[in-house]
Amino acid sequence: MNNKKYLETILPHKNPMILIDDIADYNLEEKWLKSTVTIKENDIFYDNEKGGIDSVFGIEYMAQTIGCYAHIKSGETEPKIGFLLGTRLYNNAIEKFELNKTYTILVKEIFNSEIYSFECFIYNEKNKEISSATINVYQANVKEKSIE
Repeated sequence: MNNKKYLETILPHKNPMILIDDIADYNLEEKWLKSTVTIKENDIFYDNEKGGIDSVFGIEYMAQTIGCYAHIKSGETEPKIGFLLGTRLYNNAIEKFELNKTYTILVKEIFNSEIYSFECFIYNEKNKEISSATINVYQANVKEKSIE
C-alpha cells in the first residue's frame, strides 16, 4: 500500500530510524492497522553475528505501527510526536527477526482517553503469532505557538 518515503511523511522519524517498511492494511472503524517489515542486512540494527535483528526491536516495530495508526486516525498533515509510556507482557517466541523474512505487525486500539492502549502482535510469514504486547502511549494535543 505504501513505502518508506510515505512513512517519512507520517512518522516523526527519518531514515534509517524508520524500521517498518509498509502499511499493509487498516480499518479505522474496527480500530486496527497492519504494517510489514522485511529484514535486510543494511537495516540499522542488523547484527551480522546473529544473522538478524534482536527480537527486542519488536517493541519499536509495534510503536511505529501505532504511530501510523494515530496519524491516519487523526487526519493530521504533519507527523506528531508520541511517547511510549510502557509495555506489559512482551511475549516473544523468537530470538531474532531473521534475514530476508517478512513480518506483519498488527496493532488494535483497546482504550483511549489522554493515554491510549494497544494490543500488539507480530506474525511470521506463516501467519503464526511470534510476539505480543500491550503498549500504552501518549500523544499531546499541543498546537505550535509562533514566537513573536
